[in-house]
Amino acid sequence: QVQLVESGGGLVQAGESMRLSCVASESIFSINVMGWYRQAPGKQRELVATITSTGSTNYADSVKGRFTITEDNAKNTVYLQMNTLKPEDTAVYYCNAYRYPRHYWGQGTQVTVSS
Repeated sequence: QVQLVESGGGLVQAGESMRLSCVASESIFSINVMGWYRQAPGKQRELVATITSTGSTNYADSVKGRFTITEDNAKNTVYLQMNTLKPEDTAVYYCNAYRYPRHYWGQGTQVTVSS
């Protein structure tokens, strides 16, 4: 079972940047896809960004050009760099690991962007 621990959330003003980190309990080489999802109050959880074991990335249209997902295999860590944050980015952000056939989730970290 893969355990995931997120960090880096908090309160920022619109236009500022923030970086989230997700540390996995085992080598991310063994994980097919790592990703970030978010859930705002009253809304469904949605995909933000993913990165595959081969380094391919995918982003939600709403964050393209502003967010970047990267990984550090030596540290078993995935990052989400968020720039030019908007109030609509406010949500709980969850780290996800997909290793066939299961998904694993972190506990989530709150990101609040004030206008």
